[in-house]
Order: sequence, then structure tokens, then C-alpha cells
Amino acid sequence: MFRFENPQYLYLLLLIPIFAALHYIWSYRKRNNLRRYGDPLLLKSLMKDVSPLRVEIKFWLLQLSFLFLVIALARPQYGTRVDTRKRTGIEAIIAMDISNSMLAEDVRPNRLEKAKMMVSNLVDNMTDDKIGLIVYAGQAFVQLPITSDYVSAKMFLETTSPSMIEMQGTDIAAAISLASKSFTSNEESAKAIFVITDGEDNEGGAVEAAKLAAQKGIHVYVLGVGAPAGAPIPVPGTGRYIIDNEGNTVMSRLNEDMCREIANAGRGNYIYVDNSSSAQKKLDNYIDKLGRVELESQIFSEYDEQFQSFLLLSLLFLALDVMLMERKNHFLQKFTFFTKKK
Repeated sequence: MFRFENPQYLYLLLLIPIFAALHYIWSYRKRNNLRRYGDPLLLKSLMKDVSPLRVEIKFWLLQLSFLFLVIALARPQYGTRVDTRKRTGIEAIIAMDISNSMLAEDVRPNRLEKAKMMVSNLVDNMTDDKIGLIVYAGQAFVQLPITSDYVSAKMFLETTSPSMIEMQGTDIAAAISLASKSFTSNEESAKAIFVITDGEDNEGGAVEAAKLAAQKGIHVYVLGVGAPAGAPIPVPGTGRYIIDNEGNTVMSRLNEDMCREIANAGRGNYIYVDNSSSAQKKLDNYIDKLGRVELESQIFSEYDEQFQSFLLLSLLFLALDVMLMERKNHFLQKFTFFTKKK
């Protein structure tokens, strides 16, 4: 298939008929002016050096040079180009818990913001990787389909909050199941789900979901955010905390045992997230290990550049125009005469 990358330059070709019209108008007026001075045949015999044919040829050589220059500027492209390169990228789906309990402040500034900062740092270190974002509470949905657009990934990450899901709770199984279906069909790339949670699974089934993911070759890592001792859950904008039906302050506690069980079932690892930077280092280390398998991938460029040939033709016709003189070359005529005489 043939196409132009910058077709707007082709409008310049409209100048060629304009130049041709001006050229012939100028030639017509020139002939009329010569007729005023005498008989055309007599004038032609007096101006033996003048070659109207050479003038005409030079004009069209210049037009051809302009034609091919415009085509080169429009960047003609044809066919396909295949480049092969090696990459170490992975596919990672972040399953982010955005239930109300993630607002607890036992991790500064709170559990959710700490998790978002970790994922943001993770994205900053990505190069050939793909990332997707799933948010969940009492239900799960895809916030960002898997992509290599890291700018969009950080933008969507920044907007996540508990208000996005009305059904509260923590359904980790739904998040893992949805994440397992959200990868690309590329069977060669390493795939991993990173479940971020405070470990309060209200629905159950998370271990089974992790096992099913592992059977598909997907590693499941769990990042437990918070403190086992627990912390109250703030009510945004009120300065108060969530209370139960009996008026007691609800304490949200990190269930590390459950987090480890899910990670083990998913053939991954458990990472405890506190106020230190150790969790970030462990996360980056696991990502690095996953990406060490070097894969050879073919990158298809749908079109290959062809402008070079047209640029070369433009320069060739321009050079011919410069070398061809408007007047006859007497030196060449004498050389031809002596050659024939011999």
C-alpha cells in the first residue's frame, strides 16, 4: 500500500501549471516583441546562438526538479518494515483496594495514598513494560486497560478514591479474577498481578482465584498496607471516625496471614508496606526478576520511507538544468565539425 505521511505538501504541485502558464505567456509576448523588429526568419539568422528548444528543455527540467522535491517533502511511504529487537518488559496489572478502610492513617499519609505513591514510583521505572489498573471494594472494575502509556497510567492512578465504588467491602477474589482476564494475548511475556490491600477480605475465594491465576502462568503478589494492630477509619471532611451499630469506633487491621496465603497460592510474594522505603525496594526487585527473561520481539512499521529516491531525482534534474546552457555551445559544434571532417 502506498501513502504520503505529509500529504499537505502536495498542494504545492498546483504551482506547476501556474508556472507553465506564466512561462508560455512570457514566451508568447517575447515572440510578439521580436516580430516588431523585423521578419522572424531574418532575425533567426541573425541570432544563431539563441536556442528556443534549450530554453524550453531547461524550463521543464526545473519543473521536474520541483515536482520530485514536493513529492519528497510529502514523504511517500510504501510496504512494511520489520525491525527485530530484544526486550525485557513484563505485563503488570495493579489491583488497588479503594475500600473505606484504605483511608486509615496507620501508614502516612494514609494507606491509599501510600499505595498510590508506590505504584507511581513503579511506573516511573518502567520502560518496555505494560501496566493496567483495576480498582475494587465490594466489586471490581477496570480503571485503566493494560497499556504502555505511562502518562495516562499515572493520571488514572491519581484519580482513584473510595468514592468511585458505592458497594463497600473488600472482594479480593473478584479483583484477581478480573485482572487475570485483562492481560494481552502475548504468551511469551511475563505476567503478574499486584494486589494492594489492607488484608480485610469480606467475600472470600481470594486464595482459589490466586491458584487459578497461577495455573495460567500469572504470578500474584500481595502488598499488605497498614498495621496488624489496626487503626480507625476517618470519615472524610468530618474529623470523625467510622463507628459500628453499637457506637464503637471501627478498627481496621491488616490480616498478614491471609495476604501471605494469597501470595503463596499465586506463586508470588507478600510485601509488607509500612512507613519505610523497604516495601518499594522489594517491589522493584520482584519486578526486576520478572523482567530478566529476555524476549526477542518483532516491531512492524506499517510503512517504509521512500522519499530518498524522489529527492535524488529532484537533485539530478536540477543539476541537468544548471549544466544545460540556453545558448548553443560553439565549442561543441566545432568539435563535432572536426570529428566529422576526419
